[in-house]
Amino acid sequence: MSGTGKVILVGAGPGAPDLITVRGADALRRADAVVYDALAAKSLLDLAPPEALRIDVGKRGHDEPTRTQEETTSLLLRLAAQGLTVVRLKGGDPYVFGRGGEEASACAAAGIPFEVVPGVSSIFGALAYAGIPITDRRHGASFAVVTGHKDPTKVTRETRWDLLARAADTLLILMGMRNLAQIVDRLLESGRNPATPSRAGSKHDSASRWSTPAPCSISTGRPLPCST
Repeated sequence: MSGTGKVILVGAGPGAPDLITVRGADALRRADAVVYDALAAKSLLDLAPPEALRIDVGKRGHDEPTRTQEETTSLLLRLAAQGLTVVRLKGGDPYVFGRGGEEASACAAAGIPFEVVPGVSSIFGALAYAGIPITDRRHGASFAVVTGHKDPTKVTRETRWDLLARAADTLLILMGMRNLAQIVDRLLESGRNPATPSRAGSKHDSASRWSTPAPCSISTGRPLPCST
């Protein structure tokens, strides 16, 4: 195969394979190689041609990645330079805590054509499944999203918990289960109302456990399945 290929950053959605977009599924069917994260539903790989390369690069929360981000980016560029159509399959949306921006920038710098296919983010997809409205004009008209992946005692310059505590009606914390106790302490110290309805959950939790009205504080671990 000659000529330069292409990298397609595809959002796999919040968990259930049938929540991938039509365009994302079409990209998989045309792929010569699929470079996928652990959070993407494995059944989506069946959409790719049988002869397509399938490369697992890991990346699941706090777990040690199969490859570093630098190695993953280098892999994308190398495969595309060989003339392959490379689908970079990510959980949720490529540009929401997915490092898609870093990979797109690397493609642009290397002169590799790329495309971004948005995905249904767990920010609203998982909450819809769980019966939680991220906004409700009767109760709350604003929301903020933040990662809880890093130790909140070490990232004060990056995560302004003091401002987030009172900045929005509903606060959604992704990848926050491991640091949940410290995050809650920081929010309460910064003025978050302790009476604010709150829910914490992961993909193993049911919708009935999650149901709560906006405004609220929500912390999620791994993506919810988003289907029944």
